[in-house]
Amino acid sequence: MIKLDVLAIGSLQRDENGKVFDAHSSSVLIRTDERMIVVDTSTHYMRPAIKTAFKQIGVFPKDVDTVVLTHCHFDHVGNNGMFENADILIHPDECDAVESAKPLDVDKEIVTGVKIVHTPGHTKGSISVFVKADKKYVIAGDAIPKYGNYERMVPPAINTDEGLALESLKMITKYADVIVPGHDPPFLVNR
Repeated sequence: MIKLDVLAIGSLQRDENGKVFDAHSSSVLIRTDERMIVVDTSTHYMRPAIKTAFKQIGVFPKDVDTVVLTHCHFDHVGNNGMFENADILIHPDECDAVESAKPLDVDKEIVTGVKIVHTPGHTKGSISVFVKADKKYVIAGDAIPKYGNYERMVPPAINTDEGLALESLKMITKYADVIVPGHDPPFLVNR
């Protein structure tokens, strides 16, 4: 059985002009019979929360064998070094931006029940992780950064292609029962 644990809940602060001044991504642990996968490692600021979550779960960062990055922005990759035994995987378009990262196969399962899906728009190489466990989960990264993006069906404010970003958002919400956004707590999808 696949288990998901949110290691850290992300946050995103904007100033009165809408400019981001503080951002930390969510970080999620996926445990399967074959793999221990962390999706996004957040920022150094979130390291204590991530370490505490590992202690509470009873897993060690050294047990993680795979890190999947939804994209290469600094607020999603800051603790990659915590996972010394893990392969770091990212979309081929973003591989050069992250030290020692390997390109992953998009739109394929990396293990039964855990599929990497290309969800471009925020960045050209943005991906989300679709997980079939007790419910259908999507760890969306910044394809859906905040609950408000889902609620209003608007793409992320920072994007490379607004149309693709909206298509990605719709695809995620069509599949998911639960969405883990890039910078907010997980939430249920209204059907």
